Amino acid sequence: MKKYFVKTPNIVKLFFNKWVWSISKKKGQTIYLTFDDGPTEGITNWVLNELDKYNAKATFFCIGKNVKEHPNIFKNIIDKGHSIGNHTNNHLKSSSTPDVEFLKNVDLAETQINQSKHQNSKLFRPPYGKLKLSVSKKLRKKGYKIIMWDVLSADFDTEISNEKCLHNVIENTTNGSIIVFHDSIKAANKVKFVLPQILEYYTAQGYKFNALD
Repeated sequence: MKKYFVKTPNIVKLFFNKWVWSISKKKGQTIYLTFDDGPTEGITNWVLNELDKYNAKATFFCIGKNVKEHPNIFKNIIDKGHSIGNHTNNHLKSSSTPDVEFLKNVDLAETQINQSKHQNSKLFRPPYGKLKLSVSKKLRKKGYKIIMWDVLSADFDTEISNEKCLHNVIENTTNGSIIVFHDSIKAANKVKFVLPQILEYYTAQGYKFNALD
């Protein structure tokens, strides 16, 4: 598995300071859970049910084609009061896609999302966590907030254990952290192990789970 940062280094946050990596700690004890790649049968609704148990809100960075294929699941996310973000229509990699094509794909995803979206803010997370600065500038001119993360659970990594995934979150999360999970089939096993424990652990410490806006 390719190397990645579980805890985003401060130098990265400073260099890409137009992007959102965490939320101000002045807002109390709050954690921001995010889920990429859905909506997906067999995992997204399960995630929603777990969040309900703790009155937790999260942000779902949806792939446009998945929104089209699973409109009822997407509607469930909306109905439960969670935030929605754009994750492109086809999970494109910015580095290997011409800017014009990439931006059109983002627009296509937004068209799918806007059929039911309930929020005015425009949130975007680049697939694979990489985005050309030229594209970032154009997206921000369109009104998007580029949402990155403070903690990467690595639930996508088939080479780590469920326990390691849990450790990644517990050892690196602080007040205001944005945490990445995936509501995808590939990540489902780890998410089903980690998410209930994360919700219980931080709720017991007085944290709230809020959606991004």
